[in-house]
Amino acid sequence: MCGLMSRFYSFKRTNTILQHLRLSSHMDAAEVLLERKGCAGVITLNRPKVLNALSFDMIRRIYLQLKKWEQDPETLLIIIKGAGEKAFCAGGDIKALLEALKTDQNAVRDFFREEYILNNAIDSCRKPYVALIHGITMGGGVGVSVYGQFRVATEKSVLAMPETAIGLVPDVGGGYFLPRLQGKLGYFLGLTGFRLKGRDVYTAGIATHFVDSEKLVMLEEDLLALKSPSKENIADVLESYHTKSRIDQDKSYILEHMDKINRCFSADTVEQIIEYLQQDGSPFALEQLKVINKMSPTSLKITLRQLMEGSSKTLQEVLLMEYRLVQACLVLSN
Repeated sequence: MCGLMSRFYSFKRTNTILQHLRLSSHMDAAEVLLERKGCAGVITLNRPKVLNALSFDMIRRIYLQLKKWEQDPETLLIIIKGAGEKAFCAGGDIKALLEALKTDQNAVRDFFREEYILNNAIDSCRKPYVALIHGITMGGGVGVSVYGQFRVATEKSVLAMPETAIGLVPDVGGGYFLPRLQGKLGYFLGLTGFRLKGRDVYTAGIATHFVDSEKLVMLEEDLLALKSPSKENIADVLESYHTKSRIDQDKSYILEHMDKINRCFSADTVEQIIEYLQQDGSPFALEQLKVINKMSPTSLKITLRQLMEGSSKTLQEVLLMEYRLVQACLVLSN
């Protein structure tokens, strides 16, 4: 393991990771809108020009407001959504981190620590939490949605954990929720960074409901119109929209290839997974081979171990494990 970790310690890889986390020069005083509407607290990730990427300030503000709403007896429902049509949230944005690093060597650690604290807070939130994951949802965007009690996908949803392509691991609790998906689907998603699209986000078990995108505004209005929303009331509203949707109802890339995914990604080593894909020889298997060959070999090995270890750990234990892994990726760049 020490040999594997040492390969992470490179300035070039760290820069690649930082770039992946949506570095940006855009500043917006209203990066996130935190509003009370009726009985609901509504979080709007309000940076559509950068695909609603999460900044350090957004993470802190969401966490603090989430805790206030959780204690407020008049707030009975929490909704999180992204501004614009392109994305719910494309991941983390540490646009100010490089500058902060010049004077604060703990900036990277602070960012990931606070992000993971928010992930855990969403998981333990006592109020119903509805994530409208319409559009691109990756990395940190998955982290602020997947732990909510209700997750609503649309035909425009695109969800992925692409970290193995940039020398990192699928964090924000990826080691917890990925191995808990059906069969070996989570291992496939975590290792290849495959993009789930549309109804497959629901079929995979990441979304709890699927709604036509043109009905999303109406759905939100119906949720906000609930006078004293209970989990059952919220579930009924979501189910009513879900059952009416017919888009891509009989189309699923995941179901079509589930047998191959289970067979090829059941191995305990990356080398064995590659061998299984080669033996399978189907167009699907050969495509995954091409993808895996483009990924960081070190990330693949550590991610597989991460998912195997995480399958029997609590979310808090997984977040702690991932925090240490991420810091090991970045520490020598300082």
